Amino acid sequence: MAEDFEDGGTFDYVIVGGGTAGSLLANRLSADPARRVLVLEAGGDDNWIWFHIPIGYLFAIGNPRSDWCFKTESVPGLNGRSIGYARGKVLGGCTAINAMVYMRGQAADYDAWRQLGLTGWGWDDVLPYFLKHENHFSATASSEGTAPLHKSGGEWRVEQPRVRWDILDAVGRAGAEIGIPPVADFNGGDNEGAGYFQVNQHKGRRWSAATGFLKPVMQRQNLTVRLQAHAERIEMDGGRRATGLIYTQNGRRYRVRAAREVLLTAGAIASPQLLQLSGIGPGALLQQHGIPVAHDSPGVGENLQDHLQVRLIYKVKNVTTINQLDQSLFAKAKMALDYALFRRGALTMAPSQFGMFTRSSPEHATANVEYHIQPLSLDKFGDPLHKFPAFTASICNLRPTSRGHVRIKSRDAFSAPAIQPNYLSTPEDQRVAVDSIKLTRRLAQAKALAPYEPEEYLPGPGIASEADMVKAAGDLGATIFHPVATAKMGPDHDRMAVLDGELRVRGIEGLRVVDASAMPLITSGNTASPTLMIAEKAAESIIRDARG
Repeated sequence: MAEDFEDGGTFDYVIVGGGTAGSLLANRLSADPARRVLVLEAGGDDNWIWFHIPIGYLFAIGNPRSDWCFKTESVPGLNGRSIGYARGKVLGGCTAINAMVYMRGQAADYDAWRQLGLTGWGWDDVLPYFLKHENHFSATASSEGTAPLHKSGGEWRVEQPRVRWDILDAVGRAGAEIGIPPVADFNGGDNEGAGYFQVNQHKGRRWSAATGFLKPVMQRQNLTVRLQAHAERIEMDGGRRATGLIYTQNGRRYRVRAAREVLLTAGAIASPQLLQLSGIGPGALLQQHGIPVAHDSPGVGENLQDHLQVRLIYKVKNVTTINQLDQSLFAKAKMALDYALFRRGALTMAPSQFGMFTRSSPEHATANVEYHIQPLSLDKFGDPLHKFPAFTASICNLRPTSRGHVRIKSRDAFSAPAIQPNYLSTPEDQRVAVDSIKLTRRLAQAKALAPYEPEEYLPGPGIASEADMVKAAGDLGATIFHPVATAKMGPDHDRMAVLDGELRVRGIEGLRVVDASAMPLITSGNTASPTLMIAEKAAESIIRDARG
């Protein structure tokens, strides 16, 4: 029996996901009025105040209004725990609820991509695409004077944080004592050092991808944005070319046609899920769920990489942290007034204000761990802050060797897939976790922190053996929300490479994946801005291909 769909129209480009990459692609592709562009966003509009006040992430993560509220499978390396896996459910995607940290990663990350056989993806190749959309508070030149490190005038606003904390300054001095020197900018290609994070904000307000790229151009006559539009499957002509999409909006099903390309920008969880639902993925998995195999692509949904953070908490004395302010109605009122009048203070805070990049042990050639230091503590997002003053030293392994997967559980497009990150599944990752705990304890014992008498609350001084530290890392570990690589690009000889170097899906014409799924290896830092770089580079490729 034939399925019945309403006509969703015909467009040159159908963009599936109005998040980080989708917002930029929509901007670039619709710049030519001759190109008809459709954006399908399964979430809603960003018209909730907590999408715009930076500290609103506390209310957005874990909230079904703003977060898909995914859960992982039981993870053996986390001692059998299943953890929350936040993904943005709104225009702007994860940039509407993330940490707002502006971070490119390391030059060596992209040079490693190039060495895999991905011509055009080395550091010198990708830097111009970071710069193309950057609007940096300080456009400075490199130390050699040969190329700019920052530019102004683009859509992606970068500012300095608008609040400082005595405890964070002290942590920075403690870092210098143990060999982590201060650094003014993490984005020059080598991010080793300590300092306050630069943030994607404008005058104390969050600056999401939708704010920067999509909202300013939504009046274009050739750009259509449809919200609450949940993609069900990609349609293909003879199983070889993507011709359009089936989606549901407000209980009604539509068929939309793509005259040129379907562009998946739904993120590292939803993009591989949609490919699998459409018959593109591991053949055995698709057959298990009764999905006809259009293209047997074993890498779809595999190779999941993420940064696992191990959150050590230290009670402190003789210093103010957010924990105390949270206990005082007067302090809360003062914070609200400070924000309302001057757009400054605690409400402008990113989840993490102070960062440190360093090596967990000497054998690493570049910084392999990242600290997010916070002047607060809580058991997990959504829980109340602790009633004692404290800071959190969250440390993540930047280059994990563990690999996980994203796999559909059924043919139902509205059913969450199985997310298995496989954290701490390799001896190398366990070694980094142990070394990270030891390094953090050295940091807490530095003279600069002595006036504040830090006392380890978690995992606690009783955790002494390396075996106990591995278990503690499993007990305390959580995602820092950087999933990537589930539809990776790679050279022709790599059978697990879903995409070629132009982000085209192998075996299917007219279909690309343009988001963090495409990364072959995770970058050494926060992943939002690298995802925008990928989208910027892809937009150029898409336009070039259209011109022939």
